[in-house]
Order: sequence, then structure tokens, then C-alpha cells
Amino acid sequence: MPYWLRRQLQRAFLGKDRRQIRILNDCWFQYQQKNEELQYHTDG
Repeated sequence: MPYWLRRQLQRAFLGKDRRQIRILNDCWFQYQQKNEELQYHTDG
């Protein structure tokens, strides 16, 4: 997980900002999905 995303998630959890947590969670899943697609295309 990128450092910037970890920091923002920590702030959102500490501030109990549920909206921000959901947004960042979605960002993380999209990031993972895109990363997996890129690996799949480069591996073969």
C-alpha cells in the first residue's frame, strides 16, 4: 500500500471520518485491481 494512502487512512480512522474511510478504501481496491491487471498483462 502506498505511503500516502496509509497516512490518509490513519488520519481518517483517528478522526472517525467514515466517509473518507470509504473513499480511501475504494481507492485502495481500485489501485489493487489496476495493479493486478498490469501484472497479468506483463506476465503473459
